[in-house]
Amino acid sequence: MERILVATDFSERSDRAIRRATLLAKTTGASLTLIHVVDDDQPQRILQAEQQASEAVLAEQTLSLRKIDELACTFRIVLGDPFEGIATAVREDNADLLIIGPHRRRALRDVFVGTTAERTIRASNRPVLMANGVPAAPYRNVLVAVDLSECSATAVRALQQLGLETSAAVSVIHVFDAPAAGLMVQASSTKDQIKAYLADEEERASGELATFLEECDLMPTRRIMKYSESSTAHTICAAAQEISADLIAVGTRGRTGIAKALLGSVAEEVLRISDRDVLAVPPGRD
Repeated sequence: MERILVATDFSERSDRAIRRATLLAKTTGASLTLIHVVDDDQPQRILQAEQQASEAVLAEQTLSLRKIDELACTFRIVLGDPFEGIATAVREDNADLLIIGPHRRRALRDVFVGTTAERTIRASNRPVLMANGVPAAPYRNVLVAVDLSECSATAVRALQQLGLETSAAVSVIHVFDAPAAGLMVQASSTKDQIKAYLADEEERASGELATFLEECDLMPTRRIMKYSESSTAHTICAAAQEISADLIAVGTRGRTGIAKALLGSVAEEVLRISDRDVLAVPPGRD
């Protein structure tokens, strides 16, 4: 990892993103660029005043990161729509990683227009790290959620390319589906019959996961198999809590169809509910 871009709106949430970026830059040797987007849909006088004020704050933050943290750091102000402005800056700077702060959880607004984090991630074609947790130390325990799709393989490769697995224990979770389980319950199958069926499905899924990991050249310290009884995202987040993971990595789009192991809708729900950092990886660069 060579270049990290951090989006800031000068809030406490953004301060969390900058702190996480600082820790990653120290670990990987990457350079930092702070980016702030100024909405250009306002009177020129106000626009210029906001630009000047933003430049003063960014210059102070950049100087602090250079002198105190001894990092290579610059800043950039972009005029335009916040989401498209950030995405454009990521592409133009050829950033390896975009870091943003946690979104504001506003239930009704989130339902209708999506969270700021989700809209930013949809506009970006590079991995996006949402810094939810308090960034006190480098990552020690990473949980990668996979559905065995090419999108999940891309997420694994991104984790490796960013160097996020070098100093952390990496666990993998695969939430598998057992489509006949519900029908067996309706057909009054015995508990032993259902248990045996789930065991067979888990064994099958475990074999598929082993093949997937071998193809990805990943040897996790732990493999977690979970049957998808309800929300896949909640299952992933619960597993992250159980193993004390401080980072969850997911692909932003995945398998479609009957299985419903969608690392697309799943990724969005993880972003909404996780109290851990989330690395959202898109399918690939344009």
